[in-house]
Amino acid sequence: MKKSNNTKDKPTLYGLHAVREAWLNEDRIIQALYITSQTQKGFEDTLLLARRKGLRRPEPTIIEKQKFDKLLPQGAVHQGIALSCSLLEEHDIQDFIIRSHAQDKTVLAMLDQVTDPHNVGAIMRSASAFGIDGLIMQKKHAPTLHGVLAKTACGAVDHLPVANATNLSRTLEEFKDNGFVVIGLDERGADDVTATIKNHQNPAGQKTKIIIVLGSEGDGIRRLVKEGCTTLARLPTQGAIMSLNVSNAAAVSFYAAMNTEVL
Repeated sequence: MKKSNNTKDKPTLYGLHAVREAWLNEDRIIQALYITSQTQKGFEDTLLLARRKGLRRPEPTIIEKQKFDKLLPQGAVHQGIALSCSLLEEHDIQDFIIRSHAQDKTVLAMLDQVTDPHNVGAIMRSASAFGIDGLIMQKKHAPTLHGVLAKTACGAVDHLPVANATNLSRTLEEFKDNGFVVIGLDERGADDVTATIKNHQNPAGQKTKIIIVLGSEGDGIRRLVKEGCTTLARLPTQGAIMSLNVSNAAAVSFYAAMNTEVL
């Protein structure tokens, strides 16, 4: 470990989970790791694991906690650790399509102008936890996969493949041409999401390919994207509050998609 006042490499990731997963990801190029002496003690196992994996990593730099407040956005919950690193290589839509040919079941998520980094980060965390195969966002309106988004995702940024599409409507047509069923989450859906998924899974022995589309808070899925969906589904809410935050709605639909049995 070294102590230094030189922090020319501005951190892009912060928080224990986000930094740990990036540090152990062989696809990441790391410029600098900033850490407090207190946090250093709990990060030793991660440093050791990276060395055992033969990853090329810079020597961590110990800085005082007050220094983080100048390096990072105001209010950032950094937990005494931050990382300067490259962004991950972007995936292509064709990557998901090709991979689906070799899998019995493929479930993808698409976000239609969900731009709040807290929401996107929470969605990525749920997607990774439930085993969703990939995430598709619109290139023009996609938040960058670092900072508060990566912190909220708790390391999922380094595990969930993400592809950005220029036109979501055309992208859905391409997926449907390759056997995907597109389920848009909408409160006006005829059936709840579990029943909809059951009705659109292929029989045992055939490949099941599903895309779950989630729209922005308030506006929901845009008209052209909605028209590109195979069907619309609603959440089975029945309490006093009938709607959920988009990240919570995503978690419910991801669970349903990954755990619904074929009829």
